[in-house]
Amino acid sequence: MADAPRKPLPPLREKELAGRVQTLRDSEPFRLATNDPDFLEHGDLRSVRLQLEYLKPEWTMSKEGISSTVIVFGSARLRSKEQLEAQWTLNQEALRKTPEDKALLARSQKLDRQKKYTRYYDEARKFSAIVSTRFQEEGRRDFVIVTGGGPGIMEAANRGADEVGARSIGLNIALPREQHPNPYISPELCFQFRYFALRKMHFLIRAKALVAFPGGFGTFDEVLEILTLVQTKKVDPLPIILMGKDYWSRAVDFEFLASEGFIGQDDLDLFSIVDNAETAVSVISDFYDGNPPR
Repeated sequence: MADAPRKPLPPLREKELAGRVQTLRDSEPFRLATNDPDFLEHGDLRSVRLQLEYLKPEWTMSKEGISSTVIVFGSARLRSKEQLEAQWTLNQEALRKTPEDKALLARSQKLDRQKKYTRYYDEARKFSAIVSTRFQEEGRRDFVIVTGGGPGIMEAANRGADEVGARSIGLNIALPREQHPNPYISPELCFQFRYFALRKMHFLIRAKALVAFPGGFGTFDEVLEILTLVQTKKVDPLPIILMGKDYWSRAVDFEFLASEGFIGQDDLDLFSIVDNAETAVSVISDFYDGNPPR
């Protein structure tokens, strides 16, 4: 027996049901899981977020043919001579208006102290240019400069590569005070991380050398961790270079640590302390007999 023909719904009822369908389509449960930021932010999804944060940069760098990298660490607060002079001028203009302002006077003293560090901006820029030219000149993507993506030394290193037409990587991190990527990073290699742990992993996955310029907690964290990983043979040996003898001799007394038995005397051979970009490049070149590993 044939089904009886369906009676058309009254227009108001049809409109009501269409509205209900639209409400369902707009509801949170109906979202695709991959398009649901509230779902992805749930605590139970941490493992998925970690996996995604590993996979996206790894997939991109593999696609872009990045075979090896050179890490450059250093202070985000360190400025070029020109940047520092601009800050100094603004501060002096403000002081002329309010010469007793304690905050401005303290800033003036701080800017004075920073003058001796501007040379490291230039050395980071020069180092990056030399490495990028020397090891990318054949079109190979070896020894690509990688930084934390922010200002200061990071900017200088990305800038040095950019100025010689080479690519460089920026591994930015989401922080309470938003960090903007510096403008010299290659756009296709500019990443942002939520988790420090995954960011650290990506610094090291392809690393063939590390150069650390003067810096603060973040620089110490990265340098000491890499020293520990090499010391404990969790990663292969690589040249670890500390730039700035005056700075590093005061910041960390490695000789004292060795003499007191907290590190071995042979652990002092895990790193080199140099004073200029050319020497840093020589240390890396000597380590690899003049040829970057493929």
